[in-house]
Amino acid sequence: MGINLEKMSRKELLELRDNIEKALKTAEVRERQEALKAAEKAAAEFGFSLSELSSGAQRSAKGTKAKPKYRNPADPEQTWTGRGRKPQWVHDALKSGADISDLEI
Repeated sequence: MGINLEKMSRKELLELRDNIEKALKTAEVRERQEALKAAEKAAAEFGFSLSELSSGAQRSAKGTKAKPKYRNPADPEQTWTGRGRKPQWVHDALKSGADISDLEI
């Protein structure tokens, strides 16, 4: 591609940039379609449709909740999975001298 950008005018450069952006968008759409067809073909080889695989993955990842690992001895309704921030009752129990293993279910 023997394009000499140094000799092009500002107007020509802007037009070239716009044409490149359009070509990039078109190429992305084309490549996404090709990737989708390839993924559908690969899923079909295993006897699935792509929608079956994607909906199953979302359901299993979002549908499962972590089981509680700790319980508040003062209020058994309050539990904690051990993930994320510690609830205030865990902080209070630890401050009062309890060990975290004392709170395990």
